[in-house]
Amino acid sequence: MIPMRISQKGLYALQALMTLARRHHQGAIKIREIAHEEDLPEKFLELILLELKNARIVESARGAKGGYQLRREPEDIALSEIIRLIDGPLAPFGDAEQLRVLIDRDLPHRVLYQVFLDVRDAAAGILENTTLADLISETGPRSGAKGKRAGRKKTKSALPMVVGGTSDKLRPL
Repeated sequence: MIPMRISQKGLYALQALMTLARRHHQGAIKIREIAHEEDLPEKFLELILLELKNARIVESARGAKGGYQLRREPEDIALSEIIRLIDGPLAPFGDAEQLRVLIDRDLPHRVLYQVFLDVRDAAAGILENTTLADLISETGPRSGAKGKRAGRKKTKSALPMVVGGTSDKLRPL
């Protein structure tokens, strides 16, 4: 199976957002504090937070007590939204519509493409139903979530993910 890839930038964005989620009701957090807490490069983090701000996931405050904070509650921010913003499509096998076209056109390989579509849908479903609140809860992602996402179907297994850097070597998460 081809593992899903998430860039270093995507990983840093998720780590920074986890810090903002843990400290959600403490007001704006300075970039320097986030970078220190998550051991992230401050200049790169600044660019990532600006991108998240432009996407209206975070907001900034200026001045001595300035910094960044989430615009919405952590339980209202799905991982899929963040990953799509930073890294593009979620799935390791491409666009669902492209796979459906292959299923219809390439009859000898229809079953193979259907498996790829099923994997793509499973990965997307997990990321769409996992929020920042799930990541920072003491128990991790929940199967019996409350609130807006109550009643969602959770899968007990997860797909392998790797972090891609500038080298050809990838390391498992």
